[in-house]
Amino acid sequence: MQKMLKENKGITLVALVITIVVMLIIASIAVYTGKDTIKEAQLEELKTNMLLIEAKAKGLVEEVNFKIGLVKPEEEGYQGKKDTAEQEVYVEGAKLEKATNISAPSSIPVSECYEVTSEAMNEWGLDNIELEEGEYYLVQFDDVNATVEVYNTLGYDGKYSLTEIESIEE
Repeated sequence: MQKMLKENKGITLVALVITIVVMLIIASIAVYTGKDTIKEAQLEELKTNMLLIEAKAKGLVEEVNFKIGLVKPEEEGYQGKKDTAEQEVYVEGAKLEKATNISAPSSIPVSECYEVTSEAMNEWGLDNIELEEGEYYLVQFDDVNATVEVYNTLGYDGKYSLTEIESIEE
């Protein structure tokens, strides 16, 4: 009779399979959640970078409007409002270059934009922004209305302007 009563010294094959299935379910949930978290972090990083660039560019537009002045045509000294689109734009000593030879989606009006160069980013204190291969930040100025639109050539889910990216709901 003692030989018939053996002690169980291991787990059964069924228990092992159930344990593995449960672990796979937990792992798949973790991976799915991790992917969402990474995408949200990438979106937030892109938004933050674009908002920082927008703030600096708006400061430039306000400075240009201040320097040009808004003198009325009937006042003495009126020379007409200068078109800054054809001029070189300097930002605290760093030159923003007209966007040329940049491969970008057709929804970005590249010919109307300035490239935010690494020199300009350094001058603005944004040297921690890292660009991927083929990624550019572009700025479109409207100094008459004192507005700025910022574009990223890689974008996020088919959206390239800050206005579009801000409208993405998480």
